[in-house]
Amino acid sequence: MEMTQCALMTKISECQFVCVELNLYLDTHPDDENARADYYCYSQKLRQLIDMYEETYGPLMNFGHSPTMTGCYVCSKWPWE
Repeated sequence: MEMTQCALMTKISECQFVCVELNLYLDTHPDDENARADYYCYSQKLRQLIDMYEETYGPLMNFGHSPTMTGCYVCSKWPWE
Protein backbone atom coordinates (compact mmCIF):
# COMPACT_ATOMS: atom_id res chain seq x y z
CA MET A 1 0.00 0.00 0.00
CA GLU A 2 1.74 3.11 -1.26
CA MET A 3 0.91 6.38 0.51
CA THR A 4 2.04 9.89 -0.17
CA GLN A 5 4.15 11.62 2.45
CA CYS A 6 1.24 13.84 3.47
CA ALA A 7 -1.19 10.91 3.74
CA LEU A 8 1.29 8.94 5.82
CA MET A 9 1.84 11.89 8.17
CA THR A 10 -1.93 12.22 8.54
CA LYS A 11 -2.21 8.54 9.50
CA ILE A 12 0.64 8.95 12.00
CA SER A 13 -1.05 12.01 13.54
CA GLU A 14 -4.38 10.20 13.82
CA CYS A 15 -2.76 7.19 15.46
CA GLN A 16 -0.79 9.41 17.87
CA PHE A 17 -4.03 11.16 18.84
CA VAL A 18 -5.73 7.84 19.61
CA CYS A 19 -2.74 6.68 21.67
CA VAL A 20 -2.67 9.88 23.72
CA GLU A 21 -6.43 9.76 24.35
CA LEU A 22 -6.34 6.10 25.34
CA ASN A 23 -3.38 6.77 27.60
CA LEU A 24 -5.28 9.56 29.35
CA TYR A 25 -8.35 7.34 29.68
CA LEU A 26 -6.25 4.52 31.16
CA ASP A 27 -4.90 6.95 33.78
CA THR A 28 -8.40 7.13 35.25
CA HIS A 29 -9.61 3.65 34.26
CA PRO A 30 -6.59 1.36 34.78
CA ASP A 31 -8.69 -1.80 34.96
CA ASP A 32 -10.33 -1.38 31.54
CA GLU A 33 -8.80 -4.31 29.64
CA ASN A 34 -10.52 -3.42 26.37
CA ALA A 35 -9.01 0.07 26.41
CA ARG A 36 -5.62 -1.40 27.31
CA ALA A 37 -5.85 -3.83 24.38
CA ASP A 38 -6.83 -0.95 22.07
CA TYR A 39 -3.88 1.07 23.33
CA TYR A 40 -1.43 -1.74 22.59
CA CYS A 41 -2.96 -2.29 19.16
CA TYR A 42 -2.74 1.40 18.22
CA SER A 43 0.75 1.79 19.65
CA GLN A 44 1.96 -1.11 17.47
CA LYS A 45 0.22 0.40 14.46
CA LEU A 46 1.85 3.76 15.24
CA ARG A 47 5.28 2.13 15.40
CA GLN A 48 4.68 0.47 12.02
CA LEU A 49 3.56 3.75 10.44
CA ILE A 50 6.57 5.61 11.83
CA ASP A 51 8.92 2.87 10.58
CA MET A 52 7.29 3.05 7.15
CA TYR A 53 7.66 6.83 7.07
CA GLU A 54 11.29 6.77 8.18
CA GLU A 55 12.26 4.10 5.66
CA THR A 56 10.86 6.23 2.86
CA TYR A 57 11.30 9.87 3.92
CA GLY A 58 13.89 9.89 6.72
CA PRO A 59 13.73 10.39 10.48
CA LEU A 60 10.79 12.10 12.15
CA MET A 61 12.72 12.99 15.30
CA ASN A 62 16.32 13.85 15.97
CA PHE A 63 18.75 13.51 18.87
CA GLY A 64 18.83 9.72 18.89
CA HIS A 65 15.09 9.11 19.07
CA SER A 66 14.93 7.65 15.61
CA PRO A 67 16.72 4.44 14.64
CA THR A 68 16.97 5.64 11.02
CA MET A 69 19.79 8.12 10.69
CA THR A 70 21.07 7.97 7.13
CA GLY A 71 21.82 11.64 6.55
CA CYS A 72 19.40 11.77 3.62
CA TYR A 73 17.35 14.36 5.50
CA VAL A 74 19.88 17.01 4.49
CA CYS A 75 18.94 16.56 0.83
CA SER A 76 15.21 16.31 1.42
CA LYS A 77 12.72 19.17 1.49
CA TRP A 78 12.77 21.27 4.63
CA PRO A 79 9.51 22.21 6.42
CA TRP A 80 9.50 25.75 5.03
CA GLU A 81 10.07 24.63 1.45
